[in-house]
This record gives sequence, C-alpha cells and structure tokens, in this order.
Amino acid sequence: MSDDLVILTLTRIEASHLTDLVGQFQQLLSEEDPSDDPAMARLTPDIYPDDEEASNDLHEVTRSELLGRRARDAATVRADLDRIEEGSVGDALSPVDVSIAGSHLDPWLRTLAALRLVLASRLGISDDTEASDDDPAYALYEWLGFRLEGLVQVAEQRDDL
Repeated sequence: MSDDLVILTLTRIEASHLTDLVGQFQQLLSEEDPSDDPAMARLTPDIYPDDEEASNDLHEVTRSELLGRRARDAATVRADLDRIEEGSVGDALSPVDVSIAGSHLDPWLRTLAALRLVLASRLGISDDTEASDDDPAYALYEWLGFRLEGLVQVAEQRDDL
C-alpha cells in the first residue's frame, strides 16, 4: 500500500476516547501472563479447536509473534493519534483530522478489529444479537465497528486503483 494519506475525521472527544482505548489495549498486551484472560484467547484463537495438543503446540510457536505484531500495530495507531493537537475542553465536539499514512492503514484495521474482539470478550458478545442496544459499552462496540467499516471501505477503494 502506498504512503498516500488517509484522513480520518473524528470529534475531539472521540479521538481522546480512542487514544485511551488503544492505551488500555497496549497495557493488556504488555501483561506478563495474560493466558487466563478470555480477551487474549479471542486475540489468539485456537486453530485446532478439536485437537488441544496441536493447538497448544501452535500457540507456543506463534502466540508471542502474533501479540508482538498487535503491540506494534497499536503503537502505530497511538502515534498517529498522539499527533492530534491539544484543544480546550469546550472543543470536545469539534472535528479533528487524524492523518493515517497508507502504510499505517493495515495496522489501524488490525488494531480496531482487535479492540472490538477484546470489547466483545469483556461484554460476552459472540454475535450482534446478544448485546443490548441500551448498553453504553455496546454503543462503543458499534462505534468501533462503524469506524472500522469506514477504513475497510477506504482500503478496498485503494486496492481497486
């Protein structure tokens, strides 16, 4: 993918919340023994669910690398978000543009998808029909999906060029 810029327009409060979510995700990825965390299980799924031994063997070989890539991706997203200029509290709903280099688009896609997996795990969502539309955390899950879908559309358009 080229280094053409993608501009993601968010409100200042959305950018702040997304920065916080990515920071929490980075913290989760840095935990020493996250093996008991169901969210981590969603991030490193069993390839062989019917063969526990083969699945464990594969996890031993690939888990560290996969989580390392997720951490690098999250760092890329965080760096892009950190370039947003500070604003006053009264500007919470004002738009801000996040400049995403073309080479950063895939890390953004992977990070937003991973954030949704973690949130789904925390909320007990296995498909869209199980969550309550009144739940603010579910609204966050949906918002992440909306932003992810927009970036996927941009990526597909770029691939068509």
